[in-house]
Amino acid sequence: MPTSISRDIRDQVLARVREGKDTVVEIANQHGLKPVTVYAWISRSAGGPGSSWLQTAKLKRENQYLKQIIGSLMLDMERGGKNRHD
Repeated sequence: MPTSISRDIRDQVLARVREGKDTVVEIANQHGLKPVTVYAWISRSAGGPGSSWLQTAKLKRENQYLKQIIGSLMLDMERGGKNRHD
């Protein structure tokens, strides 16, 4: 028999998904939920599958990753430029 999950927990989980910092799987695992449960909540709250805010969350994570790569490359370039002038 499935256990009932409080509305507060559901709202917290959905808010974290909207933030886009973690994946649905990571968030579900942290709350002891199955990812399919979270995806069902997303589908119901967004009006159907293929939620635009799910896509937005994914893009936010990708954007953050790319910013980290750019930052690392810029640091490498600065270090390389300083070494050439010494």
